[in-house]
Amino acid sequence: MEILRTVDELKTAAANAVAQGKSIGLVPTMGALHAGHLSLVERARRENDVVFVSIFVNPTQFNNPEDLKTYPRTEEADCAKISDAGVDFAFIPSVEEIYPEEDTRVFDLGEVAAVMEGPMRPGHFNGVAQIVSRLFEWARPTRAYFGEKDFQQIAVIRRMVEIEGGFNGLEIVDCPIVREEDGLALSSRNVRLSADARMAAPLIHKILAKSVNFAKDHSVADTIRFVTEELDSHPLIKVEYYSIVNPLTMQPLQSWGDCKMAPQGCITAYCGDVRLIDNIKYNH
Repeated sequence: MEILRTVDELKTAAANAVAQGKSIGLVPTMGALHAGHLSLVERARRENDVVFVSIFVNPTQFNNPEDLKTYPRTEEADCAKISDAGVDFAFIPSVEEIYPEEDTRVFDLGEVAAVMEGPMRPGHFNGVAQIVSRLFEWARPTRAYFGEKDFQQIAVIRRMVEIEGGFNGLEIVDCPIVREEDGLALSSRNVRLSADARMAAPLIHKILAKSVNFAKDHSVADTIRFVTEELDSHPLIKVEYYSIVNPLTMQPLQSWGDCKMAPQGCITAYCGDVRLIDNIKYNH
């Protein structure tokens, strides 16, 4: 595996692959890699001739400076994992390399970014669009891979691709959530959970799964109330929001009949002082 530190090195490696008619799979990450990330890498490896993984903790998508400061950085371990997984190129730039000047672009991300994480984390999705658009421009991927744990983010990235254009038929590939044996969605933030919070955290998925059955005989509002009350009853868990949405538009549903596709329940909850997200599909 070759490590690329500069944008020019990334562009050259991508241009060489394109010139040889090879397909490129890109897995954008912020590092602190776990089995969830590696599942994206494995799929990219199966479906493409060349695989790039970017490792970059992107400052423009953090609205909380403390969160940026404490985000885990484990470059050596990350490189070992993705090298073993057959990655061809790891792009690991500095902040100065990505942003030699401030990125002042503001993206018209529309309704998909106006709900849930949008108002809770002002500027977050614009920062995601800033970095991902640059990676797409430089790496020229055939396919880019994202985990469904960040369900709303995938909708935002699809919107960004739609409004920006110029990415040559790029396919955005969404991949299933990978979980611990006890159901907790894998996340780089899980390492920050205290021992007690780690014991409590699997309850989030457990109650979401329970709510799928509950929802068969109850309204959207009742289902939201069920999830929120069940989780808030635990002393270490506090729901920030739970929303049941159209999976394409991210708009909240008033009733199950409002959506012709399977609705998605999206949650953010604090477990101790760590903010966790998860989601689940409903069978309506």
